[in-house]
Amino acid sequence: MTVRNNIRNIAIIAHVDHGKTTLVDAMLRQSHIFRDNQNIVERVMDSNDLERERGITILAKNTAITYRGTKINIVDTPGHADFGGEVERVLNMVDGVLLLVDAVEGPMPQTRFVLRKALELGHKAIVVINKVDRPNARLNHVANASFDLFIDLGASDEQAEFPIVYTDALRGAASRTPGETGANLQPLFETILSYIPAPKVEPDQPAQLLVTTLAYDDYKGRIVIGRLFAGTLRPAQAVARIAHDGTITQGKIAELFVHQGLERIPVECVEAGEIVAFTGLDEVCIGETIADTVNPRALPPIRVEAPTVRMAFGVNTSPFAGREGTWSTSRKLRERLFKELESNVSLLVQETESPDTFIVSGRGELHLAILIETMRREGYEFQVSKPEVILREENGKKLEPVEDVYIEVAGDFLGVVIEMLGTRRSNLKEMNTADDGSVHLRYLVPTRGLLGFRSKFLTATRGTGIMHALFHGYLPLAGEIETHAHGSLVAWEAGITTTYALKNAEERGFLFIGPGVQVYEGMVIGEQPREGDIGINVCRKKQMTNIRSSNEDISIRLTPPRIMSLDECIEYIPDDELLEVTPKSLRIRKKILGAEVRRRASATRDKAAAQA
Repeated sequence: MTVRNNIRNIAIIAHVDHGKTTLVDAMLRQSHIFRDNQNIVERVMDSNDLERERGITILAKNTAITYRGTKINIVDTPGHADFGGEVERVLNMVDGVLLLVDAVEGPMPQTRFVLRKALELGHKAIVVINKVDRPNARLNHVANASFDLFIDLGASDEQAEFPIVYTDALRGAASRTPGETGANLQPLFETILSYIPAPKVEPDQPAQLLVTTLAYDDYKGRIVIGRLFAGTLRPAQAVARIAHDGTITQGKIAELFVHQGLERIPVECVEAGEIVAFTGLDEVCIGETIADTVNPRALPPIRVEAPTVRMAFGVNTSPFAGREGTWSTSRKLRERLFKELESNVSLLVQETESPDTFIVSGRGELHLAILIETMRREGYEFQVSKPEVILREENGKKLEPVEDVYIEVAGDFLGVVIEMLGTRRSNLKEMNTADDGSVHLRYLVPTRGLLGFRSKFLTATRGTGIMHALFHGYLPLAGEIETHAHGSLVAWEAGITTTYALKNAEERGFLFIGPGVQVYEGMVIGEQPREGDIGINVCRKKQMTNIRSSNEDISIRLTPPRIMSLDECIEYIPDDELLEVTPKSLRIRKKILGAEVRRRASATRDKAAAQA
């Protein structure tokens, strides 16, 4: 076993919106990866549209810089726990982490999640306190809170003796002394070289590489990315692919690359300790081992936490099916969902008795919502059901997933938030009042109680409340939770909506659509504040007469409809409704479209319940 001193492999982990991707931008700029006259967009590592729109990192990405002759491979990781599968697998590639925390907020819930995974793997961490230029920065408090977090997570004595670097990522400045403003990121680079251990490798042993990421190129095909733990790799080299079940198949590397900046640079040889990318193996999956053909030895597989929430994905069965999507058949839907499993290791897809319906399980509502949004942008048309939690049974007892919920809310809204959570079988663990008067709460809440809660929470706090949820574990099943106390306004005939009809409909509740919209029977066109559904004719036109009205020129004014995002639609739908997803539209509909058929089905259910 030797040490390769000319390489460092690090991951940057942080809570959402603490400046992680902005810091990577600054590190790339100051390592002269870009030309002096090159126009660089902000958050250059957030490469897809969804990441830029939502302002979060969804997919882990690789880059590399060179500082004083030492190559630093950097992995930019997601900060949200719903994408924990990305974090868990890429941490296997690195020897240390940069833990980024906000100079005001300090360590946050998602910080706890990603740091725990890093410490469990034995990684050493550098704490980077970012945004030190903020006027209300609390440097000493954040440093102490970071130390407390390390201790709470069971860090070893060596891991707890972490260095601290103070940065302003927007300016690209760093310092080892609190209160000082550096001129560049040199103190950060020096700390990485001195504190993060160099990779320990076995260059003379047979090749061993753990596949942690898959990419795709229209010309090169599937690109396999992972860390080479032992041996060497070359283009055209024969290798063995060791699958999860131990099956060994033979293959050959086509092209070989290493990362430099935002590019993959072709090379003729890669030695152990490097993060490498190569082509030529089209069937390989994440977590498999690429090994020597003569002496194939498997590396420990990547294990991620099991999914906690599931939804039914099905072929669109509405009257508008096939109008707006490119791919709408069950065969195409199945292909796309199972293709997602190749790169999304924390996702689970199960077939059902119906060939048109699949059960998709993920780490949370956001995890599944990102998949839905990605598929609709690719041209897929389908329908999804209400999310439901995945229960377990141990020793004859039913267990359900429970979340650690961290809430920050102004004192004026404390009462309503406590009341809302009280009806959802929550358990208050901590309550603290900050210097600015805001109240910090920590609850244990069943995942069932959080489905559809976020939008109600934001409404109750007038958009000022902050909520973060983190998977806690499985606990005994709590009692019944009443979470859906509203009904729907349902169109009872097909046609085009009119202003005249919608004016009457909006007296019953809030509308989701405006005039001139094509609807079908069973489509949900609004929400009413009481339980139960109301069928409404929203296509009715005003009867014309030959008598002139003195008020005929007075226009009817409608309240603007409530246009819901994908996340809000997923939170809204109850058990008897579906969300129709197309590249152009999101429509909420009843599972049973016909009003008379729904009435008979409801009567049958009520009768069966009474007999039981």
